Amino acid sequence: MRPLTADTLRGVWATLLLPLNADDSIDFRRLESQAQALGETSVAGVYAHGTAGEFQTLTEDEFDRVNSILAAVAKPFQIGASHPSAQVQLDRVERAAKFAPGAIQVIAPDWLPLNPTELLTFLQRVADVAGDVPLVLYNPPHAKTAVSPQQLCQLAAAVPSLIGLKTAGGDRAWFDQALQSGLAIFVPGHFLASMSLLGAHGSYSNVAALSPNGAVATAHDLDVEQRIAEFFAAHVVPLQQAGLSNPALDKFLAAVGGWADAGTRVRWPMQAATEDQVAAARPAARNLLPELFRDSW
Repeated sequence: MRPLTADTLRGVWATLLLPLNADDSIDFRRLESQAQALGETSVAGVYAHGTAGEFQTLTEDEFDRVNSILAAVAKPFQIGASHPSAQVQLDRVERAAKFAPGAIQVIAPDWLPLNPTELLTFLQRVADVAGDVPLVLYNPPHAKTAVSPQQLCQLAAAVPSLIGLKTAGGDRAWFDQALQSGLAIFVPGHFLASMSLLGAHGSYSNVAALSPNGAVATAHDLDVEQRIAEFFAAHVVPLQQAGLSNPALDKFLAAVGGWADAGTRVRWPMQAATEDQVAAARPAARNLLPELFRDSW
């Protein structure tokens, strides 16, 4: 596909979730079905190997096979090459670039924090290996290396192929500074409506895990965002407080939405939501958020 730019990277993107067998192996048949289903939705594109894709658990053979399935989707796609090891991540970037995705998502190596010089040299080398494929920096709240808006501007100026940031976002002052970088700023799906008013350009969306088409249709609806918050408070926050991981939460949302057979199982040693928890949330989601379920998935 044609490489994305900071001006064309926009909208609601959905992630591939790993359907797992009882032995924790990936059910690639179900993964292909999920990818095909996403290809028929109205999302702007599909990506793999974010946090929800359990990227840190993948073998390199699994990483490549998932990429092959992703590249066959009838949608723009991005590949996450993230890994806690800089060396493994660099190798993943090189292999990911051969699929010619719209962009490659990377993280700062994540065992020790990087100082500003180390982060810059990391991104410069990654950019060299990625070649013509642009980069999106994924900097979640739990990252060891927190990138400030000021540093983001410096990185964007020094690494021209850096086109976007995947982030939790911030307040108006944060956005006013971050937008000076010229990068596409992507925020969580359940904050997209309100943060769009501050300048956010799109989302790698957890709401799309619940309903891909619904996430697109309601992306800028503040009333729906408020009711999503109510649903999350009742059915997602208790799972977070019980210690469930973000991959477990996204699979829970997908099971509640029912649009794909991804299952709730997450790779050992992470804990999954139960079928009872999914069953309790399904009617609540449809009653509270009918806009998400009006169209086909």
